Amino acid sequence: MPKMKTKRTAAKRFKKTGTGKIKRRHAYTSHILTKKSPKRKRNLRKSGLVSPADYKQVLSLISA
Repeated sequence: MPKMKTKRTAAKRFKKTGTGKIKRRHAYTSHILTKKSPKRKRNLRKSGLVSPADYKQVLSLISA
């Protein structure tokens, strides 16, 4: 059986931390920024973590 391939689109979007958690970027940062407050935009720049409900699926996409 051939090796499992990493989904490259997912590999570009998610990174594993040293403790095994999966980092992600926030959504809603690309356009229509005029109506968003500076505080909201500043917090959207920070990275977030994948929720426990999605963790297993994302892990299977990035670790082949």
